[in-house]
Amino acid sequence: MAVAFTREEDYEAQAANLPDRPVSAQPNLVTASGLAAIEAELASARAAYAAAQVEGGISADRTAMARATRDLRYWSARRGNAQLTEPDGPPDRVQFGRTVEFEREDGRKQSFRIVGEDEADPARGSVSYVSPLAHSLLGKSVGDIAALNGAEVEIIAVR
Repeated sequence: MAVAFTREEDYEAQAANLPDRPVSAQPNLVTASGLAAIEAELASARAAYAAAQVEGGISADRTAMARATRDLRYWSARRGNAQLTEPDGPPDRVQFGRTVEFEREDGRKQSFRIVGEDEADPARGSVSYVSPLAHSLLGKSVGDIAALNGAEVEIIAVR
């Protein structure tokens, strides 16, 4: 059979068949600001879905409807299983929701806030509580030494 007689694929339909965004199997711990961010994303997803419906939905732009539907499912799931978590215990102990400052062996100082997966942004100073960095620091106190990427760091402050 010649290629000329085969049916061309509908690329728009293929693009509209977006896979779901993966939802972590970890508990969805969130800070108060993380919960607010999830609610804002959910509101945005609802608005995008409503806009896609108004504009004709599937018949007008299948990819916009697919994106809106996918995001609405994701943020609904994340809001549904969010667990607001506030730090408790000694104020000098590294815990979820707190910012930890540490000093590397070469004298460099860094600080990160330990937050939920959806709100983590290392470039802005926050890391997920399931990250290797957080795992090596959680439970430590000011003055403790933690192993980080084959080197040692000293915790110098917790806020």
